[in-house]
This record gives sequence, C-alpha cells and structure tokens, in this order.
Amino acid sequence: MSKILEVKNLTKEFDKFTAVKDVDFFVEEGGFFSILGPSGCGKTTLLRMISGFIEQTSGDILIKGQSMTGIPPENRPVNIVFQNLALFPMMNVYENVAFGLKRKKIEKNEIKESVLSMLSRVGLEGFEKKKVTELSGGQRQRVAIARSLVMKPSILLLDEPLGALDRQLREHMKIELKLLQKEIGTTFVYITHDQSEALVMSDKVAVMNKGRFEQIDTPQNLYKNPKTAFTASFVGESNRFDIKRDGNHIITSSGLSFIKDGLQNEVTQLFIRPEAFIIEPAQDDKDIQQMNIKVKTILFDGSNTKISALSEKNDEILISLPQNSKFDDIKEGDTIRVGITQDNLKCF
Repeated sequence: MSKILEVKNLTKEFDKFTAVKDVDFFVEEGGFFSILGPSGCGKTTLLRMISGFIEQTSGDILIKGQSMTGIPPENRPVNIVFQNLALFPMMNVYENVAFGLKRKKIEKNEIKESVLSMLSRVGLEGFEKKKVTELSGGQRQRVAIARSLVMKPSILLLDEPLGALDRQLREHMKIELKLLQKEIGTTFVYITHDQSEALVMSDKVAVMNKGRFEQIDTPQNLYKNPKTAFTASFVGESNRFDIKRDGNHIITSSGLSFIKDGLQNEVTQLFIRPEAFIIEPAQDDKDIQQMNIKVKTILFDGSNTKISALSEKNDEILISLPQNSKFDDIKEGDTIRVGITQDNLKCF
C-alpha cells in the first residue's frame, strides 16, 4: 500500500516546553492508525499539527506526497472528529451532516444525495429530521463521523471520540468504528489514552510518551513483544519487578530469582504478564521455572478471574486463571505452585 501520510522529524515547542519531539512515522492508505499514550504526552498536539490548527516548530507533514507546511486547515485533505463532537444543537441531523457541503456551495441535489448516502452507511437512514438532542450518545457519534466523511477527506482524524461515552456504549462503538472504517476505506488516524480502543480497532499503534514515540507496531506485537519498559507497563497488565542481574540470573529486590539466557545489556526491570503464569505445571518440566505462591484474594469480573498472591519472597503477583479451568475452586489462603518460561520474562 502507498503512504498517504508521512510525518518527518516533527517537533513542537511552546516557549521552553517541548510537547512533541522528533516524531517520525507514516500511515498507509486505507489503514487504521492509532496513537496511544497517557494524558499530556503530546497526542492532541500532534493531531492538531496534522490538521493544520497548530504550526510545527520544525519537521514536515506530507499528505499524498505534498508538504502541508503553510497550508491552512480548510485546504488540507483531512477532517477531524473531536471528543465533544461539536454538533450544532439547533440543526437537525441532515443539516449537521450537510453543513460543510453547503459552505462549499455544492449543488442542493448533490448535497442531498451525498448526505442521505452517508447517513445510510453509518446506520442512520431515516434520522434526517431528528434533532441531535434527541439522539443517543452513539447516534450523535455517528452523526459527527458522517459529517466528516461526507466531505471525502483523504484522512479522518479522531481525537478521543469515545471518551465521553459510558463503558457499554464505548465497547459497542469500538466494533462499529472498526467495521465502518473497513467498509468505507478512508484512512483513520485515531488518538486515545485507552489501550483497549487502540488494540481492538487498529492495524498499527504508536505508543507515545513525553512527546516521543516509544514503539510503532501491530497490536499483537505491542502486547507480546514490547520494546521498552514504558510500552510493557502501559499496554496491558503486567507484574513489574525492580531487578539486578547476576550472570544469567535476574533477581528481584526481595530476592526472587529467575534464569534468563541471552541478556545483552544491564537490566533493571522485569515484566511478566498475568496470563503468562502456568498453574500447577508438571514438577519434572525443566523448561518451566517454578515457585509456590499464597493466594491473598480472588478478583472476579465476569469473563476473567485473577488472583492476587504473594511469592515466597513476599512479592505481590497478579495471575490470570484460565477460563473454565479446573482451578475455579482456588480460594483465599491456598498455597499453589505456578511456573513461568524464559520467553515470558521481559527485561529492560
């Protein structure tokens, strides 16, 4: 696929504060690219530079090979959906979606055809005359997306668009957005602090921290093969330990020891995913490093069950139980044996 968006060594400084520092990436045409990071990491500043609302201090932004430097927002082939949606409450659904086309002085018949077609594609056929104040949160979200997509942007920028929705609706809209993007084929660049949104919807995810990108990868690789300690801690749940190294042994601050071959550098942190632990492994399996833990409490949330436990050295450990497993009868106070393989020890 061709590159529709290229960001080259982009930096933005506000007085003495650097919000974005030497960010460099590209997005393929028709892709769903998410920028994931905590509040204040520079995500929105980066999106506003791409849209043209903020001018970069240095670097360049290219869309379809053309530099956007000096090109105002209204002349860039992008559109943006904000978290607050910015719909006009005095207008009905049709008027909201048609607003941008009317400003471009498109013929009335062409506007009508475009608006009705787009409303149908986002699942709002027959809603033209409804006021936006009469719609649910998810329906208003689709109106905002339809209003942007009807302008036929090369890239749709989405600034935490699901942030104001309740959890159940947010889960539903994640699926709807992913399916809509695949159907329409418009390139989406999506920013969020919610890892679930980024992992579920995206083809590629960039993890951002303090104005820089830590890692750009597929959702699967970000989770399974984090390249930095920040990525390992921010994407998914992990058990984190401060460690020191003694040859191929890594030792936690409490004295818990693991073997990890092939370490190239000095390491200070160890991460283990809760689901990486093996419950009651075969005692004679030499590839599994084993220890006893004491169960402190059971954490049940419906689809998943985790146990909070203490190691023999009093390290706090979070462990996921397999679904529908034979270990459902584990209870507080039990001592059980768990194991871990070297591949699941992530050191930084």
